[in-house]
Amino acid sequence: MSNETSSIIRNYAVQCLHDEAEALLELIPQLDENFDKAVQMMYACKGKIIVTGVGKSGNIGAKIAATLSSTGTPAFFINPLDVYHGDLGVMTADDIVLALSNSGQTDELLRFIPMVLHMQVPIIAMSGNEHSLLAKYSTAHIKVWVSKEACPLNLAPTSSTTAALAMGDALAIALMRMRNFKPQDFAQFHPGGELGKRLLTTAADVMRSDDLPIISQDMHLGEAIILVSKGKLGLGVSLCEGKIAGLITDGDIRRAMEKWQAQFFDKTVRDIMTIHPKTVHPHTKIADIQRIMNQYKVHTVLVVDEDNHLLGVVDHYSCMI
Repeated sequence: MSNETSSIIRNYAVQCLHDEAEALLELIPQLDENFDKAVQMMYACKGKIIVTGVGKSGNIGAKIAATLSSTGTPAFFINPLDVYHGDLGVMTADDIVLALSNSGQTDELLRFIPMVLHMQVPIIAMSGNEHSLLAKYSTAHIKVWVSKEACPLNLAPTSSTTAALAMGDALAIALMRMRNFKPQDFAQFHPGGELGKRLLTTAADVMRSDDLPIISQDMHLGEAIILVSKGKLGLGVSLCEGKIAGLITDGDIRRAMEKWQAQFFDKTVRDIMTIHPKTVHPHTKIADIQRIMNQYKVHTVLVVDEDNHLLGVVDHYSCMI
């Protein structure tokens, strides 16, 4: 393939991306009180958000339903064609229907609407035609109009489906904000992913609790170096009646050697230990421990009980799950 041909092909892609980006920006002035109303309805919904659409709108609707469900708003997708074969039984009066159609005049979708109205289930419509039948029978109509498709024939759903997808994201994000949806909430819906593991795994799950490098406050630093090295955690913990008295790290030892040089071996653990090391409880989440490590520039935290007794150690590598 020649460079000239490659350049032409790339220009096609650039034009498509420009067209779809412009379509998204066109949505901003279309936001009105209907969007506000739709979000309020979905926020107050005691049942489920039933998303529906036909063809490409159906594909976009399935993604919107998945995004809503994973961000705290129970939702699922129904193909209106399946409603005639029993799927209508999942809908209750507590639900809300979110119906997608670019034209707002899709026959298969409109045949589903009378059943919804008969059950007195509210309809939120998302279409590019505010005068359509779908808009007419909806409780709130979110206008998603684009001036042109990215398709050079202005026929294939491209900009319009991108716009509908983005508007679905806008609904989900607005609902997340209203629900004060937190990372811990997100993790509950994504327990198998890396984020879920970090947000659900606790210090007790990963801490090292055996053969901890315990040292005396009165121990000379020359002896402490050996125990710190054997512990392979880069630290030594000093206890007093089972409670945390102080902590030294290999960095503390190195700095002490540079400072005292020949007098180094006359110094004790008490001379260099940190008397208030960073501690966490066994139920502290790994994500919170990582924040502590980043904030205080430490590589290790001590796990303690309510009486400050040492239970274990969590280091930077333990958090890499």
